[in-house]
Formats: sequence, C-alpha cells, structure tokens
Amino acid sequence: MPSLLHLFLTGLLIAAGMAWKTGWSLVLGFAISAVLQVIVSADRLRDLLGTDRAKSIAIASAAGAASSSCSYASASIMRTLFKKGAALGPSLAFLVASTNLVLELGVILWLLMGWRFMVAEWVGGTILIILMVPIVRLAIPRSLIDAARVHEETGQGHDHGGMKLEGGNWRERLRNPKALGMIAQAFVMEWKMLWKDLLAGFLIGGVLAAFVPDGFWQGLFLAGAPDWIRIPADVLIGPIVAMLTFVCSIGNVPLAAMLWGGGASFGGVIAFLYADLIVLPLIDAYRRYFGWRMALAIAAVLFVSMAGAALIVSLGFGLLGLTPAPMGGIRAAMTDFSFDYSFWLDCLALLLASWLFVLARRQPAGDHHHCH
Repeated sequence: MPSLLHLFLTGLLIAAGMAWKTGWSLVLGFAISAVLQVIVSADRLRDLLGTDRAKSIAIASAAGAASSSCSYASASIMRTLFKKGAALGPSLAFLVASTNLVLELGVILWLLMGWRFMVAEWVGGTILIILMVPIVRLAIPRSLIDAARVHEETGQGHDHGGMKLEGGNWRERLRNPKALGMIAQAFVMEWKMLWKDLLAGFLIGGVLAAFVPDGFWQGLFLAGAPDWIRIPADVLIGPIVAMLTFVCSIGNVPLAAMLWGGGASFGGVIAFLYADLIVLPLIDAYRRYFGWRMALAIAAVLFVSMAGAALIVSLGFGLLGLTPAPMGGIRAAMTDFSFDYSFWLDCLALLLASWLFVLARRQPAGDHHHCH
C-alpha cells in the first residue's frame, strides 16, 4: 500500500501535469479577455441591459462570454450592472455566461476531457440561461429585486478592473496609444484574481486523484443504478459536491476531470461544472451585495437552472449518441511530460505573458481605473 508521502507527491505530480497541459490556453484566453475588457464600453453595456427582453439577455450573454471567467470578479461585475440599473435577468445572464461560455474554459475542457465536454459546457450554459430567465421572472418578486438594488453592502468583494479608454467605438479605442498598456494591465489583473483559484483547483484535483479511490465517486454518483434513477439524481448531486469544494471558475475543471476519471456520470460532471457560481463563499458574497433573502433566491434559481440544464444536456447527448465514453487512465495521462505541442505552446505563452507583465509594470499608475 503506497505511503502517505508517495500519494501526496503523486498528487503534486498530477497537479503539475494539469498545469502543463492547460497553461498555454489560459494565457491565450486571458489575453483575449483583456483586449475585450479594454475596447468594450461598460457604460454602454449597462444602458443596453435595462429590461428582461430577449435582446438584452443575448447582449448580456455575449458580453459575459467575452469577459473574465473568474467567478468572484464576475459576481462583482454583475453586482455593478444590477445596481446601476440593469435588470436582474440580464445581470444573471452575464454572470452565468462569464463563467460557463468563455473561451479559455472550453479550451481547457477540450484538452483535459475531450471536445464533447467542451460542447456540452457551451450548449448547456446557453440552455441554463434560457431556463433561468423565466424562473427569475416567476420566482423572485419585484419587491425583493427593488430591496436588493438599494441594499447597503457589507465588506468588500472581488472587484474587476474597469478599464476606461477614450474613443467613439472599439476600433478607435484599440488605436489609442494607451490601449496596449491598458490591455497588459487587464491581463495582469486577470492573473492576480485567478491564480489562487487555479492553484487550488489543480492541487485539489491532484490530491483527490491520488488519495480518493474510484469506488468512492462511483458510489456517490450511483454507478450501477438504473439510468432513470441515476441521471436525475446525479444532476442534483453534482452541484452539491461543487458547493462543498469551495473551488470556482476554471479551477473546478481539474476536479471535474477527476470525477469523470473516477466514474462519475456525464450528467453529474456537467452539473458540477455549472455550479461554480453557487460555492459557499460566493453565496456569502451575494449576501453581502444584496442581503440574505436575495442571496438565497439567486442560489436557488441557479441551482434549479443548473440541474435542469445538465439534465437536458445529458439526455440530449444520450439520444444523439454523443455521450463520451468513460475516461480511464487520467492519472497516467496527466503525468506524461513530453516535448509535444503543449511544450512549445507553453513556451510561446510564457513569452507572451512575460511581455505583457513587463508592459503593465511600465504603464503609469494613473492610466488605469478600477470600478468600485
């Protein structure tokens, strides 16, 4: 039987392998996100989100998909949009899209778990928003929404860098001489907000892979039970597991890979991935932003929408024959270090990240702004 030290070192090796496989995609995704943060006008965005109409929901979803995938930062932006006049439906659509429809999340899912999980994440995230909006209208009364909008906040949340660049449209803002420096600053702020989530996700995923036997996950997610019991049960179990891990955003992808490799069902893993927005620290952040009643209402709406979206995706992929085959050998795959495309892309990504960090340090302190 392996010693505790051997298991711990194996967990660290698996965590390092996950970072090796996905590092370049993180740099690429954060760089694209930084460009969009600088050239897209936040003030204009708020003006477009004042109603729950389909157009506002679509704009909010597109803006979210183009923004950061840090759950805490996304929650802060959602809070700002909502308190500046955006309707609750578009505000939550932005929140969901900014953590479930972003480019870097899909790429990491593809690298760690295969293209079908990437498609399921993006398709399911869209279904989640479609389900969520009418639930918000039916379940959350206007009086509670009005009270939440004027709620006096307690504590301080994670705030996202709100870059303001002069220019009438995105082309003019991109041509601004200050644009490159501000893009570099936005890139650096992305890393400052996300590195703890990413590190925690990789470390927890590696430790779980080393210490927790596959039989535990198979039992938790009802492996062997009839599909008519297992599928609906697992889409409820997945979010609960996510809530208790405390890992959000991209950080829960390595954990999802461990669940999948350990025998969890497709629907359960998808539900787990969606549930990064209802981890317990984020529910507490909603409480500070909006009060307990609205925090619990948001958590309940998101839970129901996530479970519903995961159920639809699981059944739909099953009917289309797209459910991925169980993935074995995840531990061996994550500890395979070789001079393949990941190595060369990681080298290029390291050069790009280093250049942007240097540019950010050279940018005068007065040339960027934070939204508070």
